[in-house]
Amino acid sequence: MIELTGAGKSYGSRCVLRGLNLAVNEGEFVSVVGSSASGKTTLLMIACGLLPPDAGSVSISGQPVTDFAPGAAIVFQNYSLLPWLPAIENIRLAVEGAFPLWTAAQHRDQAEKYLHMVGLGTAGAKRPSELSGGMRQRVAIARAFAVEPSLLFLDEPFGALDALTRATLQQELARMCSEAARPVTTLMITNSVDEAILLSDRVFALSRGPGASLSDPVAVDIPRPRAANMIMREEAAVRIRARLFNPAPVEVAAHVHASA
Repeated sequence: MIELTGAGKSYGSRCVLRGLNLAVNEGEFVSVVGSSASGKTTLLMIACGLLPPDAGSVSISGQPVTDFAPGAAIVFQNYSLLPWLPAIENIRLAVEGAFPLWTAAQHRDQAEKYLHMVGLGTAGAKRPSELSGGMRQRVAIARAFAVEPSLLFLDEPFGALDALTRATLQQELARMCSEAARPVTTLMITNSVDEAILLSDRVFALSRGPGASLSDPVAVDIPRPRAANMIMREEAAVRIRARLFNPAPVEVAAHVHASA
């Protein structure tokens, strides 16, 4: 569904990413774990079509990516809500753009449905400044799912939240992905290995930059539903952490396909 082959990016003389090979299968949840300033957000922007690579190629469903991927939604770390609009209108506006042939009533009903789904059914009239950080991110997640995406890109969606809110929204995201009417192919970047293990089918590690590269993917063979406290002590999770902290870099794209 999503494929990066030999992708790289530089800013002037500084090489940020080099030789990235990554494949995400349809309906799969894949995470990329890396430290701050390693190039994770740049990788995600390349994968979704918001930033062109300097080298290599990016394709979605076999087609070269030249713009933001059709049928995709993205959730940023900083909420990215329109501050002058109430929560319900932030969602409805996205729904209107995704489904232009729907009636105004259908747009409103869809927005209300997903606002209720994230537990904010009574907060639709509130503007972002009147909401807590966790509530704003719930609105951003609701907006992403309300357009019924086939592709979901997550840019450290819980990185700015406190631990309790982060844990709650991780479970909310896992529930929404599993309850979607059709498979949602998801690519998430995060600096939390435990978050990646909790949510993902496979995890890649991004090395430290400059010139960061990806490890071979590590399969998360832990049954769902998963809980954060279980991840902390699960023997399989310990093995996954060990492999991610001692990754072997990918040399050729074939390695990615062989493990996908």
